[in-house]
Amino acid sequence: MTTASATSQSGGPPPRPPEVVTGVQLMQGVYHVPAKGFWADAWENVLKRRGAVAGLVWIGIVAFFACYAPLIANGHPYILRELGPDGTVVGVSSPLYRYLTAGDKLLAIGGLAGVVWVFAPLRIPRSTRLLMLVLAGAQAALTVVLVRLFAVQMSQPGAGEWLRSLRGGVWTPWLVSGAFALGAALLFAFVRSTERVTLRLSVVAAVAAVTTWAAATSWFVPPQVFNYRDREAAGEITAVYAPIPWSPNQRDTRLDLVDPGFTRAQGLAGIKNAAALKAKADHPANAERSPRYILGTDSLGQDILSQMLHACRLSISIGLVSTGIAVLIGVTLGALMGYFGGAVDTILFRVVEVFMAVPVLFLLVVAAGVLPSELRSTYVIMAIIGCFTWTGFARFTRAEFLKLRNQDFVQSAMAAGLPLRSVMFRHMLPNGVTPVLVDASFAMASAILFEAILSYLGLGPPDQASWGRLLSEATTQIGKFVPHLAIAPGAAIFLTVLSFTLINEALRDAIDPKLKKARV
Repeated sequence: MTTASATSQSGGPPPRPPEVVTGVQLMQGVYHVPAKGFWADAWENVLKRRGAVAGLVWIGIVAFFACYAPLIANGHPYILRELGPDGTVVGVSSPLYRYLTAGDKLLAIGGLAGVVWVFAPLRIPRSTRLLMLVLAGAQAALTVVLVRLFAVQMSQPGAGEWLRSLRGGVWTPWLVSGAFALGAALLFAFVRSTERVTLRLSVVAAVAAVTTWAAATSWFVPPQVFNYRDREAAGEITAVYAPIPWSPNQRDTRLDLVDPGFTRAQGLAGIKNAAALKAKADHPANAERSPRYILGTDSLGQDILSQMLHACRLSISIGLVSTGIAVLIGVTLGALMGYFGGAVDTILFRVVEVFMAVPVLFLLVVAAGVLPSELRSTYVIMAIIGCFTWTGFARFTRAEFLKLRNQDFVQSAMAAGLPLRSVMFRHMLPNGVTPVLVDASFAMASAILFEAILSYLGLGPPDQASWGRLLSEATTQIGKFVPHLAIAPGAAIFLTVLSFTLINEALRDAIDPKLKKARV
């Protein structure tokens, strides 16, 4: 009887498996450990790296604020109570909900629902759930973009007669949003994310219904005003605000470059430093009730902390969407080059070399300088980065497909008469996508840096919170350096790029076959 079985029968804890076991012990079943899947083993090795864990935590924090920044940092009250002349409540409303965009609502719902969907103990494979989550996000984004473009077109002065006739309809937002949501649902219903047709259609229908509601209730966003503080001081309303009661675009030039920690009342009184605060405290009661600018304000009187939180969405969306576009283009062309070889490989690789010669940052600067401000949007930046940074993914995929196309399982699939798309993307791609996923982390970090550089140069999306734009204001027009405008956004950019780099290095080491063999 072995020591392991004797200890187990005596009721004590099983012995800890040693680092090295002999072949005889493995044949006898001693210290046998069930085999792990490829990605389960890789993920376990990634989590052993403290730097990678710290990077995952930071990216999780940035993703959380990207989803919920409008609910955490907003100048519109959660609840607003209108007061009559005698002080009684005559009306209750929620300006924050009224001014939320469709993207704000969908991200708030999707952030929570996505975490529950991925980590819930379901019988559906987690990889399938992740794929369905990505497709659901793409379906919702496509619907929102189409609805928004249609709504803008309706509001143009040169719109057609039939568009103008729809403009004032009460049910127009719901009908238009529902029509676009139905079209997107029909498109994504044919994407085979899972073999269970009922589950796939249920998810597509649920996404269409939620997207219709979000788009219809955010059809036309009226001009935003932030006079709540003045009305509250006049006794017209009472309000309940968000934890950070400032919106990123809430401007007051009287409060430019307020120091961190000072209140609105102190800023309006002209108190700019600690010495003046001690010497001048004209309104202590107002100072206590007035909310603070925790990180101060910029040159336009906008709260820095609110802009920092809202800028998380821009950085994450730029990284995810542009990398997704690049992966889609690169993997498709790389798979074609590696599978067919010959003339197809030669012609497409010349295309890869042409795109490799294009300086992406210079192209972004030129495009941002040439395009008018209304076209210099986040979508254009995403498209340019994605359409010109796919060459690395194409080369990695090509190399993997050249190795895999002569493997036995590929030859068996071809002999069985499977269609080309099934052989390439259902049999070969899962076995050759590993280097692509590793390179995607670097691509996301590069996309975030590109956006920060553009915003620093003043060529980023206008009127949108950005870490790069905040960093550019650290030096004023008169040459004065403002530390609180440089430290926070600079640290955010540094930590985000560093986090993606640490995660990428840990993932690369975890899936490297040489290092894996050394660990075994």
